[in-house]
Amino acid sequence: METPPEIPSTDGHTSNIVTERYVVESKKSAAYAPLACSTQHCAFPLDGNHLCVWNPKDPSHQLLTLQGHHRLITAVVFGNQIDPLLLCSASEDYIIIWNVAECREKTLKGQTPRGTILGSLLQTVLCLRFSLDDHAVAVCTGNKISVMDVEKQSVLVELKGHQGSVTAVEFCPWQSHTLVSVSEDRSFKVWDFCVGSLMYSSSIFTAYPLLNLLINEENQQLVTGSADGQLWIFSLMEGHHYHCVAHVDLRKKRETFATRRMMAEQHSLPEDRQYHYRPEVDKRGEAEATFPILNLAPCDLCLLDSQHGAFASECTKCLWIGSSTALFILNLASFELEAALYFSEFQNLSIQVAGSCAVMSEPISAKAFCILSSMFGSKIAVLEISLAALLSAQQCPRAGRALSVIASSCVLPTSPLYFGIIKERFPKLANTKRHAMKNVMEDKPLVFHTKVRSSGYTSAPHMAMFSPKTNIKHNNKRSSKYKNNYKCKEYSLESFLPRNLIRQVAVAQEPVAVRCLQFSGDGQQLACGLGNHLSLVFDASLSGAPAAFSGHDGAVSTVCWSHDKRWLLSTGRDRTLRVWSVHRTELMLLLVAPDAFPKPVTSAQFYYMDTFILLSSGPEFCLLKYHIDLCRDDIRRYKPKSRYKPIFRLPVTSGADITSLSAVNDFYSHIILTAGRDRTVEVFDLNAGCSAAVLAEVHSRPVHRICQNKGSSFVAQQSLAYNLFLTTAVGGGIRLWDLRTLRCVRCFEGHPNRSYPCGVAFSPCGRLMACGAEDRHAYVYEMGSSSFLHRLAGHTDTITEVAFNPAAPQLVTATLDGKLQLFVAE
Repeated sequence: METPPEIPSTDGHTSNIVTERYVVESKKSAAYAPLACSTQHCAFPLDGNHLCVWNPKDPSHQLLTLQGHHRLITAVVFGNQIDPLLLCSASEDYIIIWNVAECREKTLKGQTPRGTILGSLLQTVLCLRFSLDDHAVAVCTGNKISVMDVEKQSVLVELKGHQGSVTAVEFCPWQSHTLVSVSEDRSFKVWDFCVGSLMYSSSIFTAYPLLNLLINEENQQLVTGSADGQLWIFSLMEGHHYHCVAHVDLRKKRETFATRRMMAEQHSLPEDRQYHYRPEVDKRGEAEATFPILNLAPCDLCLLDSQHGAFASECTKCLWIGSSTALFILNLASFELEAALYFSEFQNLSIQVAGSCAVMSEPISAKAFCILSSMFGSKIAVLEISLAALLSAQQCPRAGRALSVIASSCVLPTSPLYFGIIKERFPKLANTKRHAMKNVMEDKPLVFHTKVRSSGYTSAPHMAMFSPKTNIKHNNKRSSKYKNNYKCKEYSLESFLPRNLIRQVAVAQEPVAVRCLQFSGDGQQLACGLGNHLSLVFDASLSGAPAAFSGHDGAVSTVCWSHDKRWLLSTGRDRTLRVWSVHRTELMLLLVAPDAFPKPVTSAQFYYMDTFILLSSGPEFCLLKYHIDLCRDDIRRYKPKSRYKPIFRLPVTSGADITSLSAVNDFYSHIILTAGRDRTVEVFDLNAGCSAAVLAEVHSRPVHRICQNKGSSFVAQQSLAYNLFLTTAVGGGIRLWDLRTLRCVRCFEGHPNRSYPCGVAFSPCGRLMACGAEDRHAYVYEMGSSSFLHRLAGHTDTITEVAFNPAAPQLVTATLDGKLQLFVAE
């Protein structure tokens, strides 16, 4: 057969993002032609029964045409080994194995290449897959899977159990005897093909047929996609019982990706050019009913970190998702889109709507190749995609400077923080400056020198914030001297994992919900707020009688320790804010919200090393300068001398009510995080006194809580850990964010929280995260995985709060029926 003519593009290169490298036209429709890609080759059927192999590195760009089938080719797949590289094709007459190198060598010699007939099933083959060593091939015909031996050319085992046609199958990389399959019956099954037994069968979890399947070896997860654009990720780890890790709606992710880019671009504009943006649905694909998942392929973006700086992590594992009108890159850690390439945006492409798709990424260069077949024609095209150009074109604009929780400069005179520090540390400074200005003519130097070095009494103090030194070099003598120090030891993850339940305590005689928990900074005491009106302070071991703080007329919603551990702050449903003396168990400061704020106080805490009280009310947050009078007058106790004064207010950009607020109080920090009912998280820099960044569409529902990695002195040595924070939403999972890059770095959705806002907490080592759940279990996650590391049992009701001890590997959980559980490490 003659080589089909190549159809040249009008300009040769569509853009620096996409290049159409090769286009051929078949004599028959290519709507659902089977396509395959390896690291260096692309394979596709031409004219129905001719198999073509194209090598993008071949300078001649000539097709290798393989003839042997007499019927329509319905499935094609490459082997996993490079030498020799095998290719398997199937039609209703034969299943043929081809050695690509030998076939090309025979073609160059003018001989006709021949393949090895593996079998003749006389049925329509929908899917083919090689085993990891290429010694076996899984052949899917109807609802049956036949595993065939390549060398003996015989059927090893037949697997039956699906109620619909099997559409995809994969061999498990870490278990050589395991096979996973998906079907049009909308379920997946796990097989032991060595003995021919069914190990697990899932229930029906989607309304549309499952079309594709991918096994992520690094995270031991199963990814499958359906015809309506839904992705489902299941854990294949031992003991996880194939639980669902995440569910991704491709259409919603596409809209979220577009909304974040628009809001980031709007926020990066000058203030006079900004406008209030309301997210709207992107109308780009309204004529398309769904985004069918036509192909799933791994996409390793680690190379872009060092060469192009597109990613901060060296372990960014992503997923290519091929659909009929676009290609998407999904981050497997955060389950967020990193890029979207729409075929309609490149008018010079020969195919705008694809019937089938296959993608592969080169392991060495930052390039990817995609082969498409036309849905409404007979063309097949090979595209070359530049990952660096694609990512750089779609990166969200960042803030003008890198954000960090740890302050890197002194407080500006225009900052709202400046007033509080001057008044607290230098109460006479303001009067001194004003007196100096009035008597500038009288105050003359009593020396005969023309220049006198200033003593600095009349200038503002230089208040440099804490900035950790990361380039300190220690000699061997100093290191050996402190080798037994706790902070210098490297502990394994198991030593930080509190999994043993040693104590369970009821906080009241009658069941009452525990609504909030917080350890003191030294880890010696634990404060909890109850659903009646009490705040209790326990010993860290939950032994002995707790100290009770009574005064609220409703449920206590917030408890917060001061940095010096002398005061305890609480807010309640009675719309009051109270500051208590921990030693005296007395009320020292009372703030009634209707008098000071028109809306209830949703969040409150001590801020800036106890200099201020930071609180949120309605769509704004406020800084309070407070003074607690320590003088005790039993005669005039009814006349409180403690006072407060609002010194700064700032509303969020969108005007939505604030649902959660967080800031670091362990050291001087300028950054404040707020979450709104419009599903946004806004970052404020109080040194500049303005908004610094806005994160849109953080969750599918409003954010319930922001949890920062405030850690302990051990984490203080690793300053980057402070820039991580968690966001939670009811039914929307838990997400880990990096303040420096304003990116979601990981998503935790494997816990069953659907209708109740459960607590979340960082461990002091910075490597673990714990959260409560409605199934009466607490889940502990490692930060490097989206699947839970351990599940803590022993609870009697829904877990409302969790708290790590900052000074010891201990975890306390609280339940809806008013019980505290103490877990310790082994």
